[in-house]
Amino acid sequence: MKKVIKLKDGAEAIIRKMRKEDIEKSLVFFRALPEEDRKYLRRDITKREVVRERINAMQSGRVKRLVAVLDDQIIADGSLELETQEWKKHIGEIRLIVARPFQHKGLGMLMARELYLLAARKKVEVIVVQMMRPQVAAISIFHRLGFSEDATLTDYVEDLSGSKQDLIVMRCDLKALMKEMEDYVADSDWERTR
Repeated sequence: MKKVIKLKDGAEAIIRKMRKEDIEKSLVFFRALPEEDRKYLRRDITKREVVRERINAMQSGRVKRLVAVLDDQIIADGSLELETQEWKKHIGEIRLIVARPFQHKGLGMLMARELYLLAARKKVEVIVVQMMRPQVAAISIFHRLGFSEDATLTDYVEDLSGSKQDLIVMRCDLKALMKEMEDYVADSDWERTR
């Protein structure tokens, strides 16, 4: 999978599957993120062994990872994690992070759409996202996409600085989500990226 996209500022990038040889590019991407953005990630992805584990996890087929690349540099990273337990096989979890200089340019929406298409191909019916309460902007974006808060677990997780945070679990039916995205992109310049 490789798709050329055009951002709102006219820049062209490529969305593609992450590859084994992306370890260095991935390290550069995550190390360049402001500490405020890295603080709420599940793991410290500035460590080489963690990046290697993330890439190796793709081999099982349970994790699908996409990156957006511009000028041979990763500018966004997204994943779809599929449930392996029989009773939850209809559920997928997405994660997505966009480098600050490329936020508000449509890249997050384009990456999300590719992740949703992957989920649909894998027969996922429900998409779940999990965030810490301070991630207000991300929570707002997912609300606009039709996600609703399913649960709040008070002081359930620790951010990378060691502070306890509430975990917000949000979910959305994939069919409803795809409809919401189609409505959203119909009003934007999505057509030029097809």
